[in-house]
Amino acid sequence: MAREMNSFIEELQERKSTSRGTEKDKERQRARKRLTARERIDMLFDPGTLTEIDTLVTPRYKAYLGGKESRYGDGVVTGFGLINGRRAFVASQDASVMGGSLGEMHANKIVKAMRMALKYGCPFIAINDSGGARIQEGVDSLGGYASIFDANCEASGVIPQLSLIMGPCAGGAVYSPALTDFVFMTSNSYMFITGPNVVKAVMQEDVSFEELGGGLMHSQESGVCHFLTGDDQECLERVRTLLSYLPANNQDDPPYIPALDDPDRLCPELEKLVPTDPHKPYDVHQVISSVVDDGRFFEVHQLWAENIVVGFARLNGYVVGIVANQPLVLAGCLDIKASIKATHFIRVCDAYNIPIVTLQDVPGFLPGIAQEYGGIIRNGARLIYAYSEATVPKLLVILRKSYGGAYCVMSSKGLRGDLLYAWPNAEIAVMGAEGAVNILFRRDVQAAENPENRRKELVDDYEQRLNNPYVAAARGLIDDVIEPRDTRRVLIKSLDLTLSKRENHTPRKHGISPM
Repeated sequence: MAREMNSFIEELQERKSTSRGTEKDKERQRARKRLTARERIDMLFDPGTLTEIDTLVTPRYKAYLGGKESRYGDGVVTGFGLINGRRAFVASQDASVMGGSLGEMHANKIVKAMRMALKYGCPFIAINDSGGARIQEGVDSLGGYASIFDANCEASGVIPQLSLIMGPCAGGAVYSPALTDFVFMTSNSYMFITGPNVVKAVMQEDVSFEELGGGLMHSQESGVCHFLTGDDQECLERVRTLLSYLPANNQDDPPYIPALDDPDRLCPELEKLVPTDPHKPYDVHQVISSVVDDGRFFEVHQLWAENIVVGFARLNGYVVGIVANQPLVLAGCLDIKASIKATHFIRVCDAYNIPIVTLQDVPGFLPGIAQEYGGIIRNGARLIYAYSEATVPKLLVILRKSYGGAYCVMSSKGLRGDLLYAWPNAEIAVMGAEGAVNILFRRDVQAAENPENRRKELVDDYEQRLNNPYVAAARGLIDDVIEPRDTRRVLIKSLDLTLSKRENHTPRKHGISPM
């Protein structure tokens, strides 16, 4: 006898209900101060827009060694919907299903969603909350990770990829987030290759979960984490904000929002904000806020390599990436971490058609044994490569100091910077006047009746003749010297011109950037 349609529908509803878990599962997550996989998705996506896929996927074996079982969905929720009215794909691991561990079908679901996102040109967001590889599935689990890594590499630079660490992320699982464009971590999450117990057994080092792989450590020390947030809700809100600056894919332009801020607005406050004395510090965040639309700046990597500041803003409604030296930290010197930080950000901007605005006040590369042994040459070269390779509009304003090799590597004319400007107080030279005089005129100063007066005369002469923006302007190495108050207006006019830029490199399979 044929079944009634109602019975089929009831069976379907029962299966889908099973996939959503129980109230007990939700209580476990709340006890950890974490949301469930679906609660996270509901908070991230515009209400009622998510379409879930592969809801009824199950692993090959219902029961595993030790009697543990999976259920419909196999521990990960995948689907697509709208974020800020724009399409995106998601994979959210469900810690209530075998600890969110990754098995064959779990991995297949993630890879399928990633490849769909790539095919349809949509951002992909991975929400990580997993105990790692599903030991019971052995090599099938390892093969699943490899497939995810391959999909990450295939999508790199084509669609934005964001990783949200909202619980444990350990072992091989950490390499997928490391392959994505941006990593978010909550304060009660962690990620590491090997846990504290293994570290103690092998290395005889006592270390806590937080010290070894917590969000603060990865934000301040390793640089793995781009955004550290207090809890799940704050994390998801910041993801929505970040996506408002990114295009859906590398063929689209970033989202334009009509500006309420006057494009011809002057910034007279800049003339007092930046001291003319090159030895006095100031906060470059204030310069950025003065120049960009409505003072809004979305900083990336805020706690790591603080001697350089990077992030997104808008100029006359158009998204730009800001790269700025920070005189408050290490006098704004470039070092290994700052070079890596800026390199990654520049490459992201270039991949997603985001113009780069560089605000320069740099005395050079940081000297010292630690920097040389750590590979400042190799890492500084990465920054050169990133600026040279970038074909998006590249605008530069020299706020104060621009010395030596640091001048060369940051969007200079030699690296095909488009429009370069300097304030009238800018110092553009191989080195500062005092250092140059000490090298060039050492004997002259020593032989003088009053060495200090003679040194001062030579320093003043050097600054007047060489250490100023007018020599660079005379050679065409900068395009103009501008008043600080005109910075916003000049940048907007320059951006308006360069948005139509078309530039191609010599055909090749790929370059070999310094590593």
